[in-house]
Amino acid sequence: MALLKEGGTAPDFTGTDQDGKSVSLSEYRGSKVLIYFYPKDDTPGCTAEACAFRDNLPNFNKLGVTVLGVSTDPEAKHRKFADKHSLPFRLVADSDKVIVQAYGVWGPKKFMGKEYMGTSRVSYMIDEAGLIAKVWPKVKPAVHPEEVLGWLQANK
Repeated sequence: MALLKEGGTAPDFTGTDQDGKSVSLSEYRGSKVLIYFYPKDDTPGCTAEACAFRDNLPNFNKLGVTVLGVSTDPEAKHRKFADKHSLPFRLVADSDKVIVQAYGVWGPKKFMGKEYMGTSRVSYMIDEAGLIAKVWPKVKPAVHPEEVLGWLQANK
């Protein structure tokens, strides 16, 4: 698993969100986009991170940043997750793992001594020109949105 580098072009992608609507990175060209990759809907860390983004979304909106969550869970699971936690942003379903592989976040993981393939918790800030402005390779779910907002404030 090799993460993408800052300054490089963010791979375009097209997927579907929790409502079955098509979503492409290219539709956001001209504005900043935070793509946060997470392992699974409705697990403790992923729920903490999604709810922290939900609670901070007005701050992202004020800075003109769109938040997109991406996991390999299907649309229906995203819909239940979004409804249960009142998530006001789009969750992109990547069941075929095309997006997670393009962004280098799919690979071997280890949990309680077992190895398996999964999505790493990584975020990318994409600038208005479609370039990777910042990569967060190690994310602490509950505080990550504040970390991103701090970076945005410092890099206005």
